[in-house]
Amino acid sequence: MSKQQQTHPLFPASVLRLDNGLTLIHQEIPTTPVVVADVWVKAGTFHEPEPWFGMAHFLEHMIFKGTATLAPGMFDHNIENTGGVSHAATSYDYANYSLTTAANYLEDTLPHLGELLLNAAIPEDEFSRERDVVLEEIRASYDDPDWVGFQLLLQSVYQNHPYGRSILGSEEELIQHSPEEMRCFHRAYYQPENMTVVIAGGIQQQRAWDLVNRSFANFAAPVQCPQITPVTKPVINGIQRQEIHLPRLEQARLLLAWVVPGVEQLRTAYGLDLLSVLLAQGRTSRLVRDLREELQLVQGICCNFSLQRESSLFTITAWLEPENVEIVENLILSHLDDIQSTGINEQELARTRRLLCNEYAFSTETPNQLTGMYGYYNTIAQAELSVTYPQQIRSFAPPELQQLAKQYLSLQNYAVTVLKPC
Repeated sequence: MSKQQQTHPLFPASVLRLDNGLTLIHQEIPTTPVVVADVWVKAGTFHEPEPWFGMAHFLEHMIFKGTATLAPGMFDHNIENTGGVSHAATSYDYANYSLTTAANYLEDTLPHLGELLLNAAIPEDEFSRERDVVLEEIRASYDDPDWVGFQLLLQSVYQNHPYGRSILGSEEELIQHSPEEMRCFHRAYYQPENMTVVIAGGIQQQRAWDLVNRSFANFAAPVQCPQITPVTKPVINGIQRQEIHLPRLEQARLLLAWVVPGVEQLRTAYGLDLLSVLLAQGRTSRLVRDLREELQLVQGICCNFSLQRESSLFTITAWLEPENVEIVENLILSHLDDIQSTGINEQELARTRRLLCNEYAFSTETPNQLTGMYGYYNTIAQAELSVTYPQQIRSFAPPELQQLAKQYLSLQNYAVTVLKPC
């Protein structure tokens, strides 16, 4: 067995490296009969070369269409027959495939998932049928005004950067894709050095190690694909404003965004996470209390910090009547200005720290939650960093958060997208 890489004393899992370069993270939980196996692949939207936008998500669909030895639908059939559940998702930085099953069935199901991921056939007839499914998914997304608004905001903020594209791709782009191109993308990125397998639950380490070694052994030789066009990190200069009118929209949306550091500045990211909760989580948070509870200018308001490998995103979103858009935007800026000029009191910060630390505790209770956290962190940074979150959150003092707000939440440089009814 490969030597365990242990870089943080509080990290409860083992990080192991297979001879072929694949990373295995294992944590035994003897009290549960369930096992979750999560596979994380560095093959998200960020990795798509320019001719192949939308390929990563489309490939996620095609992975389940069988191999030379596993017929389409057999994986799902076997999982369901053993009472298990499978799930897949694509994001900008990764593709993720998850399998939850009773511990005694993992040896019957994980090899099939490995077979699909390593040897996806991507047959032409299935390719055409599944493309119609993805095209319908794209069309349906435009019926969701919140999706439309957020996509327009991303385009405004990131422009030519991959984070500014739709993960789904566009109808025009998908029509151009071919099975040969998808096989190339698959062979280029679904390689052991890009994969992390996370297993948590009622399974001992040696058994997990042996099973992963058998299931993820026979990778095809990598191939060269079109190169990713290098892009610079986005910068917002001035106020980037856009207003869109949509039919059948009953309520306006106001979306504000700031580009902030990615995972390379993890402490900054955690501080911004604190600021997002302080601003708009719970009835006593600043924006909710003022704009919704007291002034009743919005039906709802939320603030979100999205940690990404490169440039992260800090957003504030409000649902409101069209005539209140301008005043609400100015009041949001006024609250940010107050944090930057007056600061944060210790009682307010203590509430926010407590909320985030409790959320972290609640999000690490099940095997599914643990595999998701370890796999995500290992894909964009390093798995062991996941356990430092509570300690980091508790260590912030008001002056540091005030400085972060001054540095990253500029009142003169941000993007704003407004959706209004036609």
